[in-house]
Amino acid sequence: MERTGKETNADYAHRAGYIGNGVGVAIMDTGITKHPDFDHRILAFRDFYNQKKYPYDDNGHGTHISGIIGGNGALSHGRYMGMAPGCNLIVLKALDRNGNGNTKEVLEATEWMVKNKERYHIRILNISVGMLPEAKKEEQKRLLEAMEWAWENGIVVVAAAGNNGPDANSVTIPGICKTIITVGSSDDDGLLLKQNGLLPGYSGRGPTKQCIVKPEILAPGTNIISCSSKNKPYEAKSGTSMATPVVSGAIAILLGAYPWLTPAEVKLILHDSAVPLERKNEKQGWGKIDVKRMLEVGKGRG
Repeated sequence: MERTGKETNADYAHRAGYIGNGVGVAIMDTGITKHPDFDHRILAFRDFYNQKKYPYDDNGHGTHISGIIGGNGALSHGRYMGMAPGCNLIVLKALDRNGNGNTKEVLEATEWMVKNKERYHIRILNISVGMLPEAKKEEQKRLLEAMEWAWENGIVVVAAAGNNGPDANSVTIPGICKTIITVGSSDDDGLLLKQNGLLPGYSGRGPTKQCIVKPEILAPGTNIISCSSKNKPYEAKSGTSMATPVVSGAIAILLGAYPWLTPAEVKLILHDSAVPLERKNEKQGWGKIDVKRMLEVGKGRG
């Protein structure tokens, strides 16, 4: 996260006092461990898989994602601080110990989130769930409709592009949804990929079957060090699942600074502040995220 903070200019925002204070981020994943880096900011935990009452993570993926979004780096003296260390975490366990889930749990979690968005001040949903195109058409439709419904209810939905690149039309569902923000990895061609079980160019890319350019935005996703649910404070993971919370955390910073912004306005600010890379549109979308530029563009949208 130290590298990621510098690459995305999140460290600039932190120095300026923008840390996502009070912004609620819903994380639909495998759960969360009560890691010291989350202090008192886990406002709610709902288990749609095992119906347990207290926070836990039987996989580790959700804890890692949560640390990227909002860990405060307490155990690392700030080195592995997340993007928005002042945000609040609302954790929706909709995936099992293997990181798999069913549409039923995802839909139930989405419904609960929308019903409780005012109570927990939920402004963002981070979803690293990826349904393959081979899934039943009815399930695909229901999941896409649920994400659009959340967006229409004022929640910025941020989803992973998936790790099925480099072929075209390889973005997973719900990342293909035209409304929401889909995130790819900006560093999916490095030397660290083999030890992570990923292939060069793993980041999913468009265009979609509806000829929509996806992903919209890129962020670092390879070898990201964040909170661990195991017998060690931190661990490294890679994939668009890691790039997605980088963007969710950046949006939490933006909404902490300018809380009146709507999801559509947030998306437009991402578009106007992204840094284009020398890559094809179907790979990079608008470009790479830059938090400093986001804040500067957002300042003029008040």
